[in-house]
Amino acid sequence: MAEQRIIASVSNNYQGDQRVQKQMRSLKKFGFSPEVIATTLRGSPKLNFDYPVHILQLSNEKGMRMYLEFNLKLFFKLLKIAKKGDILLANDVDAALPNYLVSKIKKQPLVFDSHEIFSELPSLADRKFKKKIWKILESNLLPKMKYFYTVSEGYADWFEKEYGNRPEIIRNVPEISSSKGAELTVKLPEIDKDERLLIYQGAINLSRGIDKMIVAMQWIDHAQLWIVGEGPKKSEYEKLTDELRLNQKVKFIGAVSPAQLKLITPKADLGFSLEEDLGISYRYALPNKIFDYMHAGVPVLGTDLPEIKKTILEYKTGKVVDNHSPERIANQANELLSEGKEAYAENLRKAALVFNWANEEKKLQEIFSVFKT
Repeated sequence: MAEQRIIASVSNNYQGDQRVQKQMRSLKKFGFSPEVIATTLRGSPKLNFDYPVHILQLSNEKGMRMYLEFNLKLFFKLLKIAKKGDILLANDVDAALPNYLVSKIKKQPLVFDSHEIFSELPSLADRKFKKKIWKILESNLLPKMKYFYTVSEGYADWFEKEYGNRPEIIRNVPEISSSKGAELTVKLPEIDKDERLLIYQGAINLSRGIDKMIVAMQWIDHAQLWIVGEGPKKSEYEKLTDELRLNQKVKFIGAVSPAQLKLITPKADLGFSLEEDLGISYRYALPNKIFDYMHAGVPVLGTDLPEIKKTILEYKTGKVVDNHSPERIANQANELLSEGKEAYAENLRKAALVFNWANEEKKLQEIFSVFKT
């Protein structure tokens, strides 16, 4: 008998989407046949997966035109390829409407994974009309999602309060895996023996505290900051680095694959996760970078937001800053660096055993087990 197919949809180009890639590997292990629909947003992905990945070519790269084009193309793609017995998996609200419509037209089950609270993103704070559109979509679709999961307790609490529908929690944590035998192919900046390495990994976007990290490097001696990722604020932060004459201390590495990231992150002495409280979506975020740092044996300097603070302090895996002043960030970073990463090694090891995908995928299996025929 043929394996049941799961068709997952994402608005990104999928190359660096660690969360969905982990889910696809797990679902394949559980006896399903995964497929993914992705886009060319910020570049065409290098397709090296053992399951089909369909690529939607987008002519619009930003704004509501991009979302409209994506939704139309996703709707017709799903309508074309979805067959009886398939399960649809929508990732975030920007992919929810086409999946919901096709699930009704073709009478197929729909699962929804919310990576963030879309209507409460900082980028929508001053855009009332756009925020209203996403809020309408959320309020009409999320209460109807029978199979629904998200990344943190804070998000789950908010969804329950706002829409009367509490999702399951599947944290975005790494797999326990060995990088033995893997080869680093990314060209990295040279770093002196006595220099410490600070790292930020993730999207170069608004409200991630990246500009404050850059400014803070003025007061952190014998150190480099590597910013690993891409995003809409990259050119602005490169300009800031130039203006502060910090080019020798702040390096933009660009986007790298998850496999390469696993080889880069352990080189660091400190990992930054300085999300700012510019909206509910960030307030209750639990970024996967915190767990990536744990697994790499890298202590984290995190922000004073509920989920991040609770995780760092409960497992004693780093320090928390109580404000985003660059001087305060530099002070806390210097204190953590002076203690050394070895001081946190055992706590990081224990935390990695708790926050790993082998534990989280059991919840994923439970959700999808109801569809097994």
